[in-house]
Amino acid sequence: MTVDGVEVPPFLYGTAWKEQATEGLVRQALAAGFRGIDTANQRKHYHEAGVGAGIRDFLAEHGRDALFLQTKFTFRPGQDERLPYDPAAPVAEQVRQSFASSLEHLGVAHLDSLVLHGPSQREGLGPDDLEAWQAMEALHDAGQVRLLGVSNVSAAQLEALWAQARVKPRFVQSRCFAVRGWNADIRAVCRERGIVCQGFSLLTANRDVWGHPVTSEVAAAHGMVPAQLIFALALRLGMLPLTGSSDPEHLALDLAELALEVPDAALERVLALSA
Repeated sequence: MTVDGVEVPPFLYGTAWKEQATEGLVRQALAAGFRGIDTANQRKHYHEAGVGAGIRDFLAEHGRDALFLQTKFTFRPGQDERLPYDPAAPVAEQVRQSFASSLEHLGVAHLDSLVLHGPSQREGLGPDDLEAWQAMEALHDAGQVRLLGVSNVSAAQLEALWAQARVKPRFVQSRCFAVRGWNADIRAVCRERGIVCQGFSLLTANRDVWGHPVTSEVAAAHGMVPAQLIFALALRLGMLPLTGSSDPEHLALDLAELALEVPDAALERVLALSA
């Protein structure tokens, strides 16, 4: 797909919770055919420098434009003691410091997407959220990042950000729950506003659907494994899925799913499991 002139691959490789294995797993994902990498400058859950090490040879061989790179700015409560910024600095300066650190970690001069890694409060948007977004807009204006996004928001928060943002969010990233209609409220806002909905934890957050006999039956009938069927459903619902698999066979199957055709009626049977 193309978003505001930026080519975005149909599948992203997520790098959370991989620690010292990050470099090798990123190399493995690239070898499998992934061309989009999601990370964050949040050492608590990500090893962004490991991502940089993992993509170095690929970029040297194929060039910067061959890879979609997305990272995140994370507020202090979401971090541990390994901060990528001065916690005493104003929020806007924290964003600038975190972004500069990300460029250094990843070994690039610009990023394709910068995501606000969740609002500073549970409901609504606070002054820190707007200050952070305005700092991200300045990075966008300077040509250092091509697209902006936000993660872990409610539908109401997404609408509020859309209304107040000068540079509109082009992505929203959310843990996707079947029991919530596969995040139907968020997806509705995304459809209305032309925002790309990135879905993660599609398997781990939905084990009841993923492991259901109906899912296995439908998948087998179409030459798939259940995980492929869940990703096919996500794509049909308009999502850009993320996977963080460490299994090379699973990575190959995930990408192979993009070429498989699944009838709407078959996907409706799986969708009905969460109704």
